[in-house]
Amino acid sequence: MIVVPTTTAARRRIYPAAGSLSRMLAVAILATSSACSTYHLPGQKPAPVEKQPDYTEVTPAPLPKTPQPDVMPDDPGAVAAYRPLLQKADSAAARGDYEQALGYLERAQRIDPDSAEIYLALAKTHSARGDRAQARANAERGLLYCKGQVQCEALRGYAD
Repeated sequence: MIVVPTTTAARRRIYPAAGSLSRMLAVAILATSSACSTYHLPGQKPAPVEKQPDYTEVTPAPLPKTPQPDVMPDDPGAVAAYRPLLQKADSAAARGDYEQALGYLERAQRIDPDSAEIYLALAKTHSARGDRAQARANAERGLLYCKGQVQCEALRGYAD
């Protein structure tokens, strides 16, 4: 059985800090609430309030444009590598050996797959062989990479 004291004096003997704890808690609440008060004395200005900064949209200055060529120039090393293959393909096609000419041109294309000159040679060889559809396909692909008006016109001739 638990015995609970019923009088205040008896409680203070058992729990001596209970009275001082409630007083300290009351003082802390009072101090905290008064610190947050916005009351000011008559004649005094209220404390300044911090305002939100004005966020304006800032656009960065445009970067200076450097002139870019329409098409990158041919790599001299690649041109030097596939030029002999184009010459061999021309001589093979002149002899009527179109299969060997196409073999040389395909090797040249592996060296520089973006060369309109190689696509033009492929279109010429396929056309001479009688394969108009393949000549047209190569010419259309070569138009993506042509650099000069003469080269583009020659490719258009096979593409039409």
